[in-house]
Amino acid sequence: MSFVAALDAQTVVDAIGLGAVYALMAVGIGLVFGVLRLVNFAYGQIVMAGAYTLAFTSEAGWPTWAGIAMCVVVTVVVSGAMDRLVFRPLRTQSPAVMLVTTFAVAFLLQNVALLIDVRDDTIGEPAASVASLNRAITVWGVEVRKVSIVAVVVAVVSLGLLALLLTRTRIGLQMRAAATDFGTARLLGVRANTVITVAVLLSALLAAAVAVILTVQNPLVTPDFALRDTIVVLVGVVVGGIDRLWTAMLGGFAIGFATGVINGALPTDKTVFLPSVVFLLVIGVLLVRPAGLFARGRTGVVERL
Repeated sequence: MSFVAALDAQTVVDAIGLGAVYALMAVGIGLVFGVLRLVNFAYGQIVMAGAYTLAFTSEAGWPTWAGIAMCVVVTVVVSGAMDRLVFRPLRTQSPAVMLVTTFAVAFLLQNVALLIDVRDDTIGEPAASVASLNRAITVWGVEVRKVSIVAVVVAVVSLGLLALLLTRTRIGLQMRAAATDFGTARLLGVRANTVITVAVLLSALLAAAVAVILTVQNPLVTPDFALRDTIVVLVGVVVGGIDRLWTAMLGGFAIGFATGVINGALPTDKTVFLPSVVFLLVIGVLLVRPAGLFARGRTGVVERL
């Protein structure tokens, strides 16, 4: 069966759902990068913390809405603590130091999750309370999972609200100014800590949404939860163009969509080669468009929001 013939409606629908999730992750990563110039490799562990919260609240018998609310609280607290205790003291250090620090934080959080998880001598916590959202409904002969619909709606609404925030509010304009030239923005009266706190908060809210969606799709939460997704999204952000938020978002969606399409097109016994195919495609794109697939051809970094 040829690649084109494999692109049926079901594959495209699933790919759009995955692309929407990756777009949300890309925006969350891009917000922090835009203000701090920091690629946060620990973003996946923030998502993991939210997923474990859903699993533990499900095990304790909490209602689904209460578990989701607690998931939001935990992701915000973890993100805030990460910024206040780690990133803020290192803001004057080189980008390499901060980058390595995010790796250290990621592995620290992963090992903390492992220690908590193995308390019952098993690895993995089920999150049964949100499993109902993974049921499918039939639309014109195509099975569409409820969570895919939720992912697309959340992505569109979140990005729309974020666009309004960045273009129509005072704090949004300050964030854009800080993203363009942080030093000059501070001299002009932009409150650095406020701008960074808002960026971290928004990024955490997006992480909570991603945690809920990914947990519905994969209800067994483990310490490496969302790790692979984070790596793929980071690659997508680079492919799209890391210099602006909207190009990062398009890059995240593009690599999610491509991953879904390639996964659906490959024979079942060949899906093990999915990462290789995706990353070969990424290398090809970067060889042709080093600045990013959706960048405007600039070599310098001008704006990030």
